[in-house]
Amino acid sequence: MNADAKPSPAAPASPREPRWYWEDLPVGRVFELGSTVVEREAVLDFARQFDPQPFHLDDAAAEASLFGRLAASGWHTAAMTMRLMCDGYLNDSAGLGSPGIESLRWHKPVYPGDTLSARMEVVETRVMNSRPTVGMSRSRWEVRNQDGVVVMSMEGWGMFRRRTPDAP
Repeated sequence: MNADAKPSPAAPASPREPRWYWEDLPVGRVFELGSTVVEREAVLDFARQFDPQPFHLDDAAAEASLFGRLAASGWHTAAMTMRLMCDGYLNDSAGLGSPGIESLRWHKPVYPGDTLSARMEVVETRVMNSRPTVGMSRSRWEVRNQDGVVVMSMEGWGMFRRRTPDAP
C-alpha cells in the first residue's frame, strides 16, 4: 500500500485535518516513503556540524578508511530518513511524537550520489493504557540504496491520536 503523499518542501505552517489516525495504521500497513539523492555538499555540511570524523569530511582520509571513499554519517542517513517519513506520512497524520527507537542499524555505507528510498511497515499496535485517546504503533523501517541494498533499518513506536477514542 502506498501513502500517496506528495513531498513538501517544509512542514505545514498551520494545522490541518490529519489524513492518518491510529485507526489507519493497522498491523501490516505499508508506506513507501519516496526517495532522496545523497548530495556531497550535504554530507560535508552535516559532518562539519554534527559528526566531524575524518572519513565524513576528507576524501584522502575516507580513502584510507574502511569506507574507501567519502561516506555519509549514519546519523545523516537517519535524518534523511526522518525527512522521508515526514513527507511520506507523518506531516499528514495525527502524530503525537515517539517514545523512542528500539533498534537502529547501519548495514552498509551511504555515499554521495546514492539514491535512498525508505519503506515503513506497521508491526504492532495498541491503545495507550494511561491515555485511551492515544494509540501506539510500532513500525519497522528499511532504507535501501539505488541497488536495492538495505543500508539502514530501525524499529520503534509512534503515538497517534485516535479518530474514535471511545471505540474498543
